[in-house]
Amino acid sequence: MPLLLAIALPASPTVAQMKWERRILIVSAATAGDAELAEQRRTLAAWKTNASARDLTIVEIVGDTVRGARDPAAALRRKYHLPATFTAILIGKDGGEKLRSAKPFPATALEATIDAMPMRKAGQR
Repeated sequence: MPLLLAIALPASPTVAQMKWERRILIVSAATAGDAELAEQRRTLAAWKTNASARDLTIVEIVGDTVRGARDPAAALRRKYHLPATFTAILIGKDGGEKLRSAKPFPATALEATIDAMPMRKAGQR
């Protein structure tokens, strides 16, 4: 009989645990079939290398499911006052909300906003 080993995968941190380490893009939608969610995912997939270089973690909240953080969906929806419709929020390393939109963010808007942040400028020296 083969021996089965349980391998513990590292748990995703909570949004609060990422403060001062990561910028966070919260992308929230009611369902996986949301057209704006699909558009935001396409934009982020094409921009993946740039997101990584900017210490950006994507946290998706779709219905009651959260990917990218350990927080429960209901807690994140309350904390960030997320409506039932598509919403994207860029959170800085300081934990403050930097951008909010009911439409998907273009990569250029994310890039320009992050690159203007003081902690990003300090990291580029």
